[in-house]
Amino acid sequence: GDGEILIRGPGVMKEYFGNPAATAEVLKDGWLHSGDIGFLDEGGHLRITDRKKDIIVTAGGKNVAPQNLENELKTDPLVSQVMVHGDRRRFLSALVTLNEENVRKWAAENGVEAGEALHANPRVVARIQQAVDALNEKQASYATVKKFAILPKDFSQETGELTPTLKVKRKVVTQKHQALLDAFDAE
Repeated sequence: GDGEILIRGPGVMKEYFGNPAATAEVLKDGWLHSGDIGFLDEGGHLRITDRKKDIIVTAGGKNVAPQNLENELKTDPLVSQVMVHGDRRRFLSALVTLNEENVRKWAAENGVEAGEALHANPRVVARIQQAVDALNEKQASYATVKKFAILPKDFSQETGELTPTLKVKRKVVTQKHQALLDAFDAE
């Protein structure tokens, strides 16, 4: 019902050895609950789109897969990383980091003063707003990003914001930028 991929067959595990509680959590009525969200495409291939634990449930009760939004926004050459936030919030917001090399090149080509604070430059912010607007045009109203902030530094493994496979650690980023995320909702 929520898009979680369920698996059943002879190759599925019988149990977690010596851990009946963990077994009961993932095996229900003979089905392994994978924790992944996905769908079968028109060719009959299984497409994994998100992790169930990452699904955002808005204050209005709508389920939103943040990775789809993040990946779409990351196709913009000026964007490096994105974290969409909105669990139990009235709307979705996003924290965006810039691709330093591409944003400096864009600034030079567009006559923007390439100072230290490009993330706060009104023309850079307006350019990222265009990317957010283009993303939002393709979404249902509850799945649109209403507010965003461009952070001064990219996420990194050294700061604990990225995994070794360069995925955003939502919990770490949320804790680090909690005041900013709360301010979005307070406005």
